[in-house]
Amino acid sequence: MHDDGPDETLMARWAGGHEAAFAALYGRHEAGLYRFVRRLLGSALAAHADEVFQDTWMAVVRTRGRWSPDGAQFRTWLFTLAHRRVIDVWRRSGREVSGEAADGAPWEPDGAAWSAWPAPHTEDIAFWRRAGLRLLDCLEQLPVAQRSAFLLHHDDQLPLAEVAHALEVGVETAKTRLRYAMSKLRTCMGAHLAPLTETR
Repeated sequence: MHDDGPDETLMARWAGGHEAAFAALYGRHEAGLYRFVRRLLGSALAAHADEVFQDTWMAVVRTRGRWSPDGAQFRTWLFTLAHRRVIDVWRRSGREVSGEAADGAPWEPDGAAWSAWPAPHTEDIAFWRRAGLRLLDCLEQLPVAQRSAFLLHHDDQLPLAEVAHALEVGVETAKTRLRYAMSKLRTCMGAHLAPLTETR
């Protein structure tokens, strides 16, 4: 039996006892899920990344027999499970998980924003490597709610509706979090990122 179909088909096959289907799902989403977990935890909680990653897959294993897409893609559901687990770790560590009231609070990045960016076609690989590291630093300064929205939409390419589903909030709330995240990252990076489009 082929294991190269859609995620939902693989999940159904796995629930029916085809272990190779799970191996295909895991291989397909392993890297993206781990990256999301690691970046959402940030450097302060990086030691929990393996734990959260494994717990997320264990939740998938436990629910495979009663899994229902409920209108969402498998990948969205997978990120929902991971997001819940990350929030648990944040709370357990005593760190504040900001809600809606904090989304619009005044915010200033640590350090001065960059202002002397080269042209986009530059061959200065060292500069863009530093830019990538700076972006990761800026991401860590975002509240976890906004960081989640940004990572899901821009890093994992989820459409806005799927971002909202993964974060278990309304579309307008997800859009607001994403807008604040983009504004703060622009300030931190000193550069203009691509604006949110209404079609995603």
